Amino acid sequence: MRLRDMKGLGPRSEEWLALVGIHTPDALRAADPFALYARLRTEVPGFNLNGLYALISAIEGRSWIEVKRARRTEILLRLEQMGLAPR
Repeated sequence: MRLRDMKGLGPRSEEWLALVGIHTPDALRAADPFALYARLRTEVPGFNLNGLYALISAIEGRSWIEVKRARRTEILLRLEQMGLAPR
C-alpha cells in the first residue's frame, strides 16, 4: 500500500509527507500527527487544519470529516498547547 491509498490522502499528500521524511504507511502510523502538522506548516505553504484532520484520518482509517466531528475540540486544545492553534 502507498500513502496515497490510505483513507483521506492522495498524491499531493504523499508528496507533502515525503518532504518531512514520511514515505510509507507504517512510517505515518508511527509518527505523531501533531508533530507532522507542525513540520508540514513550515514546509508546505497553506497547509492547514484540514491537513491535520487528513493525517489523523489516515492513521485511524476513518474519514477526515468523522475525525473532525468526533475530535475537533481535543485537536484544537492540543494545538493550543503547542502554540499552533489556528487564528
